[in-house]
Amino acid sequence: MNGKYYRENEWWVSPYNFVPEVQSTFQLPARVSIHDATLRDGEQTPGVVFSIADKVAIAEKLAEIGVDRIEAGMPAVSEQDFQAIKEISRLGLKSRIFTFARAMNADIDKALECGCHGVIIEIPIGYPKLKYQFKWTWEDVLKKSIGVINYAKSRGLYTVYFPYDTTRAREEDLTNLLTRIMQEAPPDSVGVVDTMGCVLPEAMKYLVRLVKSITKLPVEVHTHNDFGMAVATELAGVEAGAEVVHSCANGLGERTGNAALEELIVALHVLYGYETHYDLGKLPELGELVSRISQFDIALNKPILGERNFTRESGIGVDLVVKEPLAMFGTHPALTGRRGEVVLGKKSGKASITYNLEQMGITGVDDEAVGEMLRRVKDKGIEKRGLLSPAEFKEIVEDVLVAKR
Repeated sequence: MNGKYYRENEWWVSPYNFVPEVQSTFQLPARVSIHDATLRDGEQTPGVVFSIADKVAIAEKLAEIGVDRIEAGMPAVSEQDFQAIKEISRLGLKSRIFTFARAMNADIDKALECGCHGVIIEIPIGYPKLKYQFKWTWEDVLKKSIGVINYAKSRGLYTVYFPYDTTRAREEDLTNLLTRIMQEAPPDSVGVVDTMGCVLPEAMKYLVRLVKSITKLPVEVHTHNDFGMAVATELAGVEAGAEVVHSCANGLGERTGNAALEELIVALHVLYGYETHYDLGKLPELGELVSRISQFDIALNKPILGERNFTRESGIGVDLVVKEPLAMFGTHPALTGRRGEVVLGKKSGKASITYNLEQMGITGVDDEAVGEMLRRVKDKGIEKRGLLSPAEFKEIVEDVLVAKR
């Protein structure tokens, strides 16, 4: 890790991220891998349906970015899902391809038919799920898990044990289950799953450490965003030693969505100092692709991908937006394939007018004319309750300049 809060023309974040008093509280793994579930959990967003061609296109873009693992879907859902996973597996992508499976040997057979590298075996452990939905005990979960884990491993699949709703499990249930699993059917890694997005970051650290202490295996974290903390909670898991974070592009997923892929990647690279291999410049391409296919718009102010993240309306510091962007933003727009922009509206100042005039190739406008343009821009912004278009500003400029002649 570089351990630096500043890199020229790339980022300038808080130096306090890297002081010994902060770093000493971390148990960061040497490397963190991304497991992206856009094609499965992302498609579980109500109203979202991906065709085979859609899934292939998204998988190819994920691989271009360098995502380590792609969860290509759940083959048991439909014949179309099965064929999509099969086709993605045949592409020879650098990313490893995983499927999602119930604790059933038949689902493992389907994963093998698809030609996948690994499988996520889901089974509930959250107490509300056991008590009200399944009417199971932890012993029931254990019995249903042993055979399928051993079967998946015997067939050469990388096996992730995914006891979902982990964050609402009774600690004794989780401890008993994992202790016995390690005795009778140790998987390759274990997921800590915040299915309802209801765990605090510090509590996630506690659970990651607990699971590691019991299993001595790599731990994966999977979160939802019900309290707006999905990314923060997964990063807390990393601080406690979790080696894999699960994500969905654009933060898609059931209810409020999953931890957003693009936010996790940039945070790991910039805020934690991991020298990642991901192509950050392609993140907007993925975002646009997934937004178009899913028909879910990206919020204008969404972290990393929002259209107005590097946009400045206020007149203060507008010259720095382009000349010295790290004075105005934590990351350089170019780091993620973006550029800074100065827009005009109610909150603009004279510097905003002068900058936009220069962009039009107009210089030498006196202060009085600039002041009149600003007055009209503010009035128009208030009238519109929004930003001015280039055409609207051009009309104001021409009108003022003609009146000055």
